[in-house]
Amino acid sequence: MLFTSGTTQASKVVALSHKNICSNLMDIASIQDVNSSDVFLSVLPIHHIFECTVGFLFALYTGAETVFCDGLRHIADNLKEYHVSVMACVPAIYEQIYKMIKRGLEKSGKLEETLKMQEKYKNASLEERKEAFKDIHNILGGNIKLLISGAAPLDRTIEEGYRLLGFNLVQGYGLTETSPVVGMGNKENYKLGSIGKAVPSIQAKIVDADDTGMGELVLKGPSIMLGYFDNEEATKEAMQDEWFYTGDLARIDDEGYIFICGRKKSVIVLKNGKNIFPEEMENLVNRIEGVKESFIFGMPVADDKDDMKIKVKIVYDKEIVRDVYKIKDDSEILKVLTSKVKEINKTMPPYKSIKGVIITEKPLIKTTTNKIKRQANMDEIEQSYN
Repeated sequence: MLFTSGTTQASKVVALSHKNICSNLMDIASIQDVNSSDVFLSVLPIHHIFECTVGFLFALYTGAETVFCDGLRHIADNLKEYHVSVMACVPAIYEQIYKMIKRGLEKSGKLEETLKMQEKYKNASLEERKEAFKDIHNILGGNIKLLISGAAPLDRTIEEGYRLLGFNLVQGYGLTETSPVVGMGNKENYKLGSIGKAVPSIQAKIVDADDTGMGELVLKGPSIMLGYFDNEEATKEAMQDEWFYTGDLARIDDEGYIFICGRKKSVIVLKNGKNIFPEEMENLVNRIEGVKESFIFGMPVADDKDDMKIKVKIVYDKEIVRDVYKIKDDSEILKVLTSKVKEINKTMPPYKSIKGVIITEKPLIKTTTNKIKRQANMDEIEQSYN
């Protein structure tokens, strides 16, 4: 019995069988090269299905060793100390590690040289890149074989950055209801921005697709849940003719690679019919130096309640912002971050323009796996407006 994360609505209790979980373990083992010589670093809570299956039971299944993280601030040290070769974690952690590496290169004056090396080796194999960037790999212990990112979308620039440095970072996708892994990239089958192909026992298809091929991702297979415990109505809504309706919008290309576009319930629909995917725009805002995290939301236009104005709430790091932008007076922080958001607006179609900025040092409301609780954050914003 596992609870859903409740990012857009109240949590539901998912009933999973031994068959559900075991079929998923066998699927993961069939696509990832992990064995008894590997060491997993466990970071996330084990009561969450991603960590339970991928970071804990999968290690047992393959005979690998599991070591437990001493805390988020100690991840880089633990990777080195315990000779970790495999880690399954959320994008926020990979983003923090990547920024740490980048800051280290800047301080040592090696960033420009590293960027030139990345360009030089961009067509080389992962093994060749790993050798070329050995010093950077040694910062994380030098034994990393596989990094799995899941539970939320990973910024493409971060994903590409790791792989250009020779790290075998892949994205995975799943839900509590699917035990959880639906798709996952690996060394042989990988595309930037994709969560890989569906694992062997899962059938995946798109329904109600639009002109671009985007529609709801639906799934069928032995790892799909028994149902929502004591909630027949929700089970019937999610399960139709043995197909599970994920509530996620996606595209599947001609080679079977799945690209997740966003959560159906979190899409902001404008009056002109255009769709805004918050996660996509949050990734752009999060690239601003000094931004820890962000939350894109729509607010009704004052003179037209049927239309939406796109706004963003930014959580910033005061120390980094003051240092990078040479700010002495904190009242200037909003002005600087707003100017950076305006620069992002210039790179996007006008309908995607962010028309309002809220800044805070207080973290967003999130789940235990660092996913933004959209409804809870929206409720908090609406209370501050009223």
